[in-house]
Amino acid sequence: MGAPGIYHEGSRAVQDRAGVRDLADHVGRAVGDGIKPVAAAFLELQPLLVLGAAAPDTGRVWASPLAGRPGFVRATGPHRMSVSGGLRPGDPLTRALATDGTPVATIALDPRTRRRMRLNGQLRPTEAGFAVAADRVFANCPKYIQRRESYELLPERAAGTPTRGRELTDAQRTFVASADTFFLATAHDGHAEVSHRGGLPGFVRTDSAREVSWQDYAGNAMFLTLGNLAVDPRAGLLFLDWTTGTTLQMTGEGRTEFTADGERRVRFTVSEVIETPGAVPLRWSEPEPSPANPPVTP
Repeated sequence: MGAPGIYHEGSRAVQDRAGVRDLADHVGRAVGDGIKPVAAAFLELQPLLVLGAAAPDTGRVWASPLAGRPGFVRATGPHRMSVSGGLRPGDPLTRALATDGTPVATIALDPRTRRRMRLNGQLRPTEAGFAVAADRVFANCPKYIQRRESYELLPERAAGTPTRGRELTDAQRTFVASADTFFLATAHDGHAEVSHRGGLPGFVRTDSAREVSWQDYAGNAMFLTLGNLAVDPRAGLLFLDWTTGTTLQMTGEGRTEFTADGERRVRFTVSEVIETPGAVPLRWSEPEPSPANPPVTP
């Protein structure tokens, strides 16, 4: 596929502002539409997949987790990924998984190896769950991924009743402030992206009950996510308690602020919040921080 086919005007604008267009073109050449054998083998080992999409009924963008015994996600062809099972009842993307042709983005992240793989495409509902016809497949570097050596699958863990709100409670603000990882979904012009963000606890700030912000650390120079936000502010955030399985999902709008010293900060305004106790039946071991994590600045 190559760089010209994956970058739109938003990504190009951010790349140019950061002075990394040539690097982005180089990195972009690694993006394809096929699932290579090494990627297929990686997928079959994963107990967690994060999905990003716009809900077809509201247009709001969300990020949602899917979990299961390894093998629930697998490549069933050179351009097709299949997923058995579905989202918890009431998840905001449930209708998206039942709608043929929904543009979706997925990320499989393995804390054990600090590897991650992204696959985007068009969704097709199936009897067992859903499949994605891939149009963009690529891996990212291990930067900012906290290592977790092992996990337990807890099939007896049942999701609690979700609580919904229009702003973050004090307890939810504490949850966000203590997080070392979250997932960020965006969308633009019939395509979706979902990416990982990581850092030391405190790297995400809750500036108010309606605003969350974080410094955008140096990455792969592609700026697919910030490029989407530059032209379409819709976004969804997913925070996960890696021990209890509780999830905190937010939808709203994001914007990127550029400082005179070249740093970037993303500010996210909350429209809706969903907290679900025990939503993910996985319990991971304690984290080992990534050596790439910068110090948290006030």
